[in-house]
Amino acid sequence: MMSKKILVAYFSASGVTKRAASLLAKAANADLFEIQPKTPYKAADLDWRNKESRSSLEMNDPASRPEIKSRVDDLSDYDTIFLGFPVWWYTAPTIIKTFLEAHDFSGREIVLFATSGGSGLGKTESALKPCAPNAVWKGGKLLNGASEASLKSWVESVL
Repeated sequence: MMSKKILVAYFSASGVTKRAASLLAKAANADLFEIQPKTPYKAADLDWRNKESRSSLEMNDPASRPEIKSRVDDLSDYDTIFLGFPVWWYTAPTIIKTFLEAHDFSGREIVLFATSGGSGLGKTESALKPCAPNAVWKGGKLLNGASEASLKSWVESVL
């Protein structure tokens, strides 16, 4: 069996998703890429209780596409991309749509992973599919408190 080249790309606002992505990359023997906003989020930007905070405004605007700092140099190097983020408002932050639309995922497998304080992935995959319609979408999983051993097992089950 040919081994697949794997990328773990993630956005993390508070560090929780970054920790999960790092464990996942180790478990999958994958490269790691952090999706960073061109303008970093400050604590006040992330206050979901404030309807005027940056994250609230972005999540309430379906057309919102926060600029990203950089792109993956050559996505064609990878067969499978594990794409991670914190769950915001029951879905992926809009910066994930920016990332998807900035790259050509044709024929690439995308596997979602997320961290969340209380909600699951819900309809996130169907909301993201239009941003990378030629990708092969393979579902996803919440990685709250996952161990490296459980991540290895999950990676093997989706590849």
